[in-house]
Amino acid sequence: MKTPRWIVLLASLVTLAAAAGASEAYKQHLGLQLWSLRDQMKADIPAALDWVKAQGLTEVETAGLGSYTAEQFLQLLNDRGLKAVSAHIGYDDLNKDLAGAINTAKILGAKYVMTAWIPHGKEGLTAELTHQAIANFNKWGAAFRAEGITYGYHPHGYEFVPFSSEGGKTAFDLMVEKTNPDHVSFEMDVFWVFHAGVDPAALLKKHPTRWTLLHVKDIRKGAVTGLSTGGAPPIDNVAVGTGQIDWPAVLGAAQDIGVKHYLIEDETPTPLVCIPDSLKYLRALKL
Repeated sequence: MKTPRWIVLLASLVTLAAAAGASEAYKQHLGLQLWSLRDQMKADIPAALDWVKAQGLTEVETAGLGSYTAEQFLQLLNDRGLKAVSAHIGYDDLNKDLAGAINTAKILGAKYVMTAWIPHGKEGLTAELTHQAIANFNKWGAAFRAEGITYGYHPHGYEFVPFSSEGGKTAFDLMVEKTNPDHVSFEMDVFWVFHAGVDPAALLKKHPTRWTLLHVKDIRKGAVTGLSTGGAPPIDNVAVGTGQIDWPAVLGAAQDIGVKHYLIEDETPTPLVCIPDSLKYLRALKL
């Protein structure tokens, strides 16, 4: 029996709609890492959060709570229809008070907690410090997992230097290899991965089950890459879509492997100008 033409057309439309929805999945979870508004948050947190709301955003990642308690900060978010999907909590803070950090994340309702820096000296991140960090990540990750929270680490670029003592493996290689995937995930900062001379899209695909969050951040055209400093001048940060990053490739790879949230982190000198420009680009982008 021949299938009626209207059924064929309907099936085609459903398929096209599903494909379009999949290609735009990241747009449903665009958010802002609040470090982007570091100066504004220092001056007036409620006003800074008002500005975030005015951009049409609903998801944020915290970077400290200022003088507010977790309960007070949560109320500020709730009043503006904002949700803390993730919280950045420092390495030393977790070492000093893991239980307190877990409690803060639970109060905020954050499903993810990320650490973005491993303390180290001028010699850089050593193999010894890396192994210490891995042990801590596994311990902290298990504790967070027990409370229904996913813990992870955010590389800054210095983790991609090979260790001769480890057969040429990098700190990041060791982290992926030796952390428990059930307890430890990773948050890719696209700027810092690219700054270190690594292809972000390829790295996402290489470890498809380990990446949960993405920092969406671009690097100036002409900026030097292949560096392991973990630092860059502010002028090397630009609005998303105006720099060197191949965003269709990166966002496509991130969607394919199931990255959950896409958080703009703006470290330009003019975030109030660049964040809206980044949002305009990302909202219009077709993958």
